[in-house]
Amino acid sequence: MKVLHLDSGIFVDGSVSRQLSKDVVAKLSQDKAASVTHRDLVVDPIPHLQSDELLAEDKPLINELVAELQDADVIVIGAPMYNFTIPTQLKAWFDRVLQAGVTFRYTDNGPVGLLEGKKAIIASGRGGVYSTGDAVALDHQEAYLKTALAFIGITDVEIVRAEGLNMGDEARSEGLSKAKDRIAELS
Repeated sequence: MKVLHLDSGIFVDGSVSRQLSKDVVAKLSQDKAASVTHRDLVVDPIPHLQSDELLAEDKPLINELVAELQDADVIVIGAPMYNFTIPTQLKAWFDRVLQAGVTFRYTDNGPVGLLEGKKAIIASGRGGVYSTGDAVALDHQEAYLKTALAFIGITDVEIVRAEGLNMGDEARSEGLSKAKDRIAELS
């Protein structure tokens, strides 16, 4: 099994999404021979996409990122929620791997993803609670990730979520406990 592990939490030390994604990769690796490619989008940032790069004939960074994605069987994405969405570092990665004719194609019936048969696991950290109640409408993090992945054909998506992390010690402890239980259930 080939795993692509992406981290995007800007707090390199102490990031919940980083710890969860690390724990997910460890769980996936314990029963199977797994080769892991780790890309830290904060320590080794990808610049924001510019028109000259997108229109260039030679696209070395785009090609490298797409090749890593195409090669992976499982994509583990450490993704905290910042201001209701994903970190810009992770958005810069998506801007490069969503490539017409490479990871999706347009048809008469709309776009079709070209990366079917892959699995994604999102390690999600959230200060508040956005999975239930009125705040669900504010979730542009997990919703975006599932939409972007489905657009390129990755529809087998699992969420490992720790939320309520900034809502006091009890809520934080409960959120982390639920995420650890979810990791234990992964196969």
